[in-house]
Amino acid sequence: MSNPEISKVAVIGAGSWGTTLANLLVEKGCYVDLWVREEEVYHQINQDHINKKFLPDMSLDHRLHPVRSYEEALADKDLVLVVVPSHVFREVLNNMKPHLRPETALMTANKGIENESLMTMSQVAGEVLPKEYMERYACLAGPSFAREVYQKHPTAVTIGCRDKGHGERIQRLFYTESFRVYLSKDVIGVELGGALKNVIAIAAGMATGLNFGYNSLAALMTRGLAEITRLGVAMGAIPLTYAGLAGMGDLVLTCTGALSRNRTVGLKIGQGMKLDEIVNSMDMVAEGVKTSVSAYKLGMKMGVDMPITTEVYQILYHGKDPKQAVIDVMSRELKPELDP
Repeated sequence: MSNPEISKVAVIGAGSWGTTLANLLVEKGCYVDLWVREEEVYHQINQDHINKKFLPDMSLDHRLHPVRSYEEALADKDLVLVVVPSHVFREVLNNMKPHLRPETALMTANKGIENESLMTMSQVAGEVLPKEYMERYACLAGPSFAREVYQKHPTAVTIGCRDKGHGERIQRLFYTESFRVYLSKDVIGVELGGALKNVIAIAAGMATGLNFGYNSLAALMTRGLAEITRLGVAMGAIPLTYAGLAGMGDLVLTCTGALSRNRTVGLKIGQGMKLDEIVNSMDMVAEGVKTSVSAYKLGMKMGVDMPITTEVYQILYHGKDPKQAVIDVMSRELKPELDP
């Protein structure tokens, strides 16, 4: 059976990450339709070749083609890459469904867990779409700020895909001299690593906002990775996934990088601002705010101990004092570092 290369792509979602990935593919010679929700962003890209709202000061390739309809975006495509916030993912999939061709492959590059169902994006897709779309389903995760990818800073990411042949096609599709792509068969592990690190990043921002030092941040990131791994393994992930780019790599970036929206939310919480005030001041979505609810409930459902996630949830949604949360985490019962 032939395995042709991917040349026509629809990118659904023109935030900073969707726009950056669409631009990367256009520069590689792909034909890309970028579905844009906001009319002002559509006109900016179409007329001025810039996304002022989500990727300011970054000129886009003139060949990038913005569209407003799903029908136009999905027509005659080899691959559709969905890059929308996780809380609207199900709605977007349902809107896409009538226009998807059976031979089109599906891929996601968003990082979250649905609040109501506690499903990852692949699980949501499996519920909404016919099963043939899931055979080649792929997801992208790893330490990758959109602005730095656009600027061609050396970056490495992971593609999760159970179909090795199709995964290798996507690996070749996205690879550039500055964007190195690794392949993993652990879809659920890659998804959970990308989603859960945002919650830990909020905690890391809080620690910085409370004027704690590097000791605190190192402990927080290490123990955060431990609870991410515990939940991932309970849901069928491969433990070593969390030693890689979709685990430790993405966690390090999001907890320490100034461009991290989730770290910024935590930083402002630690400095005394209220969540509503912070969220209303942001153009872009900090996925960890909603994911903290899903992660807390998922940990409870699976019987997995997630103390940092629990405290982030209590701070964000029940007004707990961050300083008291630190005391509560630090004064828990002593135990071995490595759980059996």
